[in-house]
Amino acid sequence: MKKMLLYIVLGIIVFMLLALFYLAFQSQIKAPPSLVKTKLLPCPQTPNCVCSEYSHDVKHYIQAIDMPVNRLAILKKIIQEMGGKLNIDTEYYLSATFTSTIFSFVDDIEIRFDKANQKAHIRSASRVGYSDMGENRKRLNLLKHYYQQYN
Repeated sequence: MKKMLLYIVLGIIVFMLLALFYLAFQSQIKAPPSLVKTKLLPCPQTPNCVCSEYSHDVKHYIQAIDMPVNRLAILKKIIQEMGGKLNIDTEYYLSATFTSTIFSFVDDIEIRFDKANQKAHIRSASRVGYSDMGENRKRLNLLKHYYQQYN
């Protein structure tokens, strides 16, 4: 009986590890988000995304960065210092990825400079899964903290 229980537990563990590796692989091959009609993509219903573009989406909302002039170069430098890999770097838009150490899950960060309102709108989201245990919100709060150090 104990041997059978051990096999069941081991089977469950192997299945869960394989599922995690599969999700990690999916996050690596999934296409990154991009601007939609000059705005950041809204967050899905899952809690693994935060965005400053849509204040009515209270559970996903994070405050934008006040930025009197386009200082995306500073944010670019901070992202790279935090371990992010820059994918798109234009005058008004940045896109970067962060890859987790274990399983290599990919998260995306996007920043759009809103010249009219003098703000940098920010979005961070996991490509797969449901919960990120608040990592995307923490990452953007850390980005904002480092940005404030430059002022």
